[in-house]
Amino acid sequence: MALPLFVLAVIAGLMLAELRVSRRHESELRTLGAIQPSGDVYPVMSVLYPVVFILMGVEGAYRAWIAGPDAGPGMFFLSGVLLFVVSKGLKYWAIGALGVRWSFRVFVVPGMPLVTSGPYRYITHPNYVAIVGELVGAAMMMNAVVTGPIGLLAFGLTLLARIRFEDRVLAAYRARQS
Repeated sequence: MALPLFVLAVIAGLMLAELRVSRRHESELRTLGAIQPSGDVYPVMSVLYPVVFILMGVEGAYRAWIAGPDAGPGMFFLSGVLLFVVSKGLKYWAIGALGVRWSFRVFVVPGMPLVTSGPYRYITHPNYVAIVGELVGAAMMMNAVVTGPIGLLAFGLTLLARIRFEDRVLAAYRARQS
């Protein structure tokens, strides 16, 4: 029962650290004259993302309690750790490439070119690929066989809406630049 709760605590700590970076970047972006377009699904994401992890942690703790103290984590857990760590690596690579432009909210800084370095050289939305990996890895680590897939589906649909929003914002920004 303790392992899923420990995993949840680690994930919560990482989320809080990322929130702190995001808020610092948002402040810097506003100083640079950044514009925050309307229509973002961030309010939904900001609630759904942590709730999915909490539900997976509760399910994992329950399953561990049912299995008893003799049940070890196994390869499913280790595979989840590996996927989660690789996903965090991709996310932090994307954050590094974006620099101050990375935040939980969408901002556009007039006059700044689009980022095409780091993982953005290869894929359009590496941060979101990483988030999906985090969710799948966490579900595996916590043995959340019910809440993991349901949470991934719910958050995945929200991510699709976010990607559409960002793509519209970036297309409008590019059109104004030319």
